[in-house]
Amino acid sequence: MSDTDRTGAPASPAPQTDAPRQKQQFELGTGPGRVLVWFYGVFTVAAASRSIVQMILDFDKAPLAYVLSAVAAVVYGFITYSLVRGGEKARRAALVCCAVELAGVLVVGTWTLVKPSAFPDATVWSDFGVGYLFIPVILPVTGMIWLRRARNA
Repeated sequence: MSDTDRTGAPASPAPQTDAPRQKQQFELGTGPGRVLVWFYGVFTVAAASRSIVQMILDFDKAPLAYVLSAVAAVVYGFITYSLVRGGEKARRAALVCCAVELAGVLVVGTWTLVKPSAFPDATVWSDFGVGYLFIPVILPVTGMIWLRRARNA
């Protein structure tokens, strides 16, 4: 066979098939994921700071609320890390954490409405995140949508 095509132009080299094909890794923290990283990062700092200060100064006042805020901070931090890290394992771990976060917001939100006396002080998830403009209930839903969409990319 000749080194030119039918028009006489040089033929393009054939693609090499010897190298193993790697599945392209989808970056979770790019595009809309970058906004999620920002929000989760901010909420990690906010929840951690709030819970640390409250546990140091007033732990006896509302231990359950303060511990739940610390748990929220850990969940937010792990999701932030997973989004930045990327990869399929991180995507699945972040998806599970977003589901846990949503369950936490719904349980604590309902609990604070049904039995407010159980929470003498608010948590990040109290009243479905009303103190944080309901972002704690919107964020995991948005995160799960993004992470499910990222699986198909």
